[in-house]
Amino acid sequence: MHQFYFPDLSAPQLQLSEEESKHAVRVLRLQPGDEVELADGRGTKARAVVADNHPKRCLLDVVSREQFGTGRQFSLHLAVAPTKNSDRIEWLVEKATELGIDAITLLHCEHSERSTFRTDRLEKIAVAAMKQSQQAWMPVIAGPVGFDEFLRSIATDTSAFIAHCVNDGERVPLNKAAKPGGNAVVLIGPEGDFSAAEIEAALNVGAVPVTLGNTRLRTETAALVACAAVHFVNAD
Repeated sequence: MHQFYFPDLSAPQLQLSEEESKHAVRVLRLQPGDEVELADGRGTKARAVVADNHPKRCLLDVVSREQFGTGRQFSLHLAVAPTKNSDRIEWLVEKATELGIDAITLLHCEHSERSTFRTDRLEKIAVAAMKQSQQAWMPVIAGPVGFDEFLRSIATDTSAFIAHCVNDGERVPLNKAAKPGGNAVVLIGPEGDFSAAEIEAALNVGAVPVTLGNTRLRTETAALVACAAVHFVNAD
């Protein structure tokens, strides 16, 4: 069944955006009476039927609604410094959403190559990935925010992990440091790595220094490996 994104599913009849209407009518060739699925990205899914297949304002009659959990017993938050090449972070958002993640925050670090980023573009990518993977939830995307500011926002019931490249012998593999069922936030630095002051600040708030393998990874690769590692720890 085809899935569409709609941020508010409370009304009995919904009108898709012009972009979604065009896709529904011109590409998928939906006809009146055809059934579709809607997701709001916050856990609600609805079944609806096409009432009017106008290519600019497709109308849907809601038949039923259902609330879903994330399907995970843990929450996962990636805090990652955006790369100079925006395509790499866009790729990360797509793949992390497919895997399942609760939040992605862009960090502004001392060695960051860029301090601004269009999060609206990332949200559109997350919507597309949510629909493709048939999920009810998509990540909250925020930032860029300063590194120290983000550290202050970490909840007390969340375990923080910082993946840095300083070979000081104190790091442990993330898949051994993370605990099943535990809420986790993983900090991934820019291509120039976190500064010494940032690493110290993270350790001072209780972040655990971790490694993601024996090779040096690009920022977006490291972030996706971290996401997969936490999922692996929590696998049934």
